[in-house]
Amino acid sequence: MIPLIKTLMPPKEKLMPKLESILYSGYIAQGEVVDEFENEFSKFNGNKNCLSVNSGSSALHVALILAGVKKGDEVISTPITAEPTNTVISQTGAKIIWGDIDLNTGNLCPDSVISKITDKTKAIMAVDYAGMPINIERFQEIEKKYGIPIIQDSAHAFGATYKGRKLGNHFKYTTFSFQAIKHMTTVDGGMVCIKDDEEFEKAKLIRWFGIKKGISRLENNIHLQGYKYHMNNINATVGLVQLETIDQVISQYIENGKYYDKALSGVKGLELMNYYPDSQPSYWLYTLKVERRDDFIKMMVDNGVMASELHKRNDLHSIFVDSKCELPNVDEFEQKWVHIPCGWWVTKKDREFIVSCIKKGW
Repeated sequence: MIPLIKTLMPPKEKLMPKLESILYSGYIAQGEVVDEFENEFSKFNGNKNCLSVNSGSSALHVALILAGVKKGDEVISTPITAEPTNTVISQTGAKIIWGDIDLNTGNLCPDSVISKITDKTKAIMAVDYAGMPINIERFQEIEKKYGIPIIQDSAHAFGATYKGRKLGNHFKYTTFSFQAIKHMTTVDGGMVCIKDDEEFEKAKLIRWFGIKKGISRLENNIHLQGYKYHMNNINATVGLVQLETIDQVISQYIENGKYYDKALSGVKGLELMNYYPDSQPSYWLYTLKVERRDDFIKMMVDNGVMASELHKRNDLHSIFVDSKCELPNVDEFEQKWVHIPCGWWVTKKDREFIVSCIKKGW
């Protein structure tokens, strides 16, 4: 079976000696290796203010705190995402206001967002779903016009670009996930990319109980609520080794995605996504809209290829019942969306086989 998602680990001979060195170094918590990982990530990403944390969810929470989101506030978000995007908003005590999506991409629709803005709106959570960058130009206009920070959840879009610049450089806050099945994993972990230098220093305190690193506990005076969100040297070591070959890994996703874009164009019963101008997806998943989705998935599985919606639209969860509203585009999208394998493990032979199966019909 060609899997839809798969964990990537560096070769044993490259990773294990470095892990063993850290494991028996006497210092496995957050230390110089974490600093090194952040520095190397910054070189890759282009943003000098990159803060590692223990998960993508923690990264989102730090961004929400920096945005000033508190109980009684509103955050506009999308139901087309993995659940942590929105459970973290609930964690702050804020109310989620669902925006509808752009049917061309499945991403949050800027026009819908504008229609939902109130004097209680404290932040906008915009997800680069499946590796497709959001409509960055429009959301930059919204952030500037309304003074409401955009939190770009790029958990699915590591290595994607807009106008040649990697995501992580276009809004006040961008978050990434290094969970097991993402483009790059640190076993678990995340990153917050922050534009403002002062907020970056504040984020360091939030990450570690409100305690400032570099001075003794006795000299510290906690003045804001912090959390145990730091990354450790073990996870950072995995990340450092992953970064050595990450360009090649991402290029495999992109090569496969572009192949599908061309090979599946015009296939009856199937509609491709339309990416926004000047954006380059990193194709964590390859998303399609298909007629008779259940039949499509059965046909693919019968041929040894995993296909799935993967995520449940978040507004159907009971925890979000107070945010329920009409979302006609989500309703339409939900009936057709599906993903097919696109990652580093999909060979040229695999992708040709996948396309041939689809072209035979279902």
